[in-house]
Amino acid sequence: MTRFAGFPEAALDFYDDLETENTRSFWAAHKDVYETSVKAPMVALVAALEPEFGTGKVFRPYRDVRYAKDKTPYKTHQGAFVERGASAGWYVQVDPRGVMVEVGFYHAASEQLGRFRDAVADDRVGGELEQLLAELTGSGWVLKGDRLKTTPRGYDAAHRRIGLLRHKTLSVTKSYGFEPVIHTAALLDLVRADWHAGRPLIEWLAGNGVS
Repeated sequence: MTRFAGFPEAALDFYDDLETENTRSFWAAHKDVYETSVKAPMVALVAALEPEFGTGKVFRPYRDVRYAKDKTPYKTHQGAFVERGASAGWYVQVDPRGVMVEVGFYHAASEQLGRFRDAVADDRVGGELEQLLAELTGSGWVLKGDRLKTTPRGYDAAHRRIGLLRHKTLSVTKSYGFEPVIHTAALLDLVRADWHAGRPLIEWLAGNGVS
């Protein structure tokens, strides 16, 4: 296994060009760049993190366009995910804007979503989530997620955590952008530290039946 040494500038350039020319002919002409500058470093990064977080999945580069209006064939980013349970986990991505990391849950069956909202509404357990999210956002993470525009059925619109109750998915993300460190082996330690920082969120989700 190749040791992770960062994502070369060619990785970002590849996706910058792919956004302009997302065609099979472009891909065929530059597939070697994808394999050596994008996929190989991502595989090495995930492998280095596996002892602490578990086996990761490096996503395929092809878009599912069967029901999409946008028929461009390739994703303009490369992501990898380490799953915890059925819907939560740790994520890392490289794209034309650099490198980002994310932690949270990304889809949930109705039963899981019900358990999430019940936990959020609970004074003690919901307060724990509120506190850990405050700590993460206070240290540079950004809260994301799909949310209802209205109040979920069965909950009080005046609830102190109504913003969290509206979430259908929930994650926190941090971007490194074009910082020089993304091109070096030191990125591994940063991703490792960030994923560890997000572990309390993963544990909260698992402990409350969301993942």
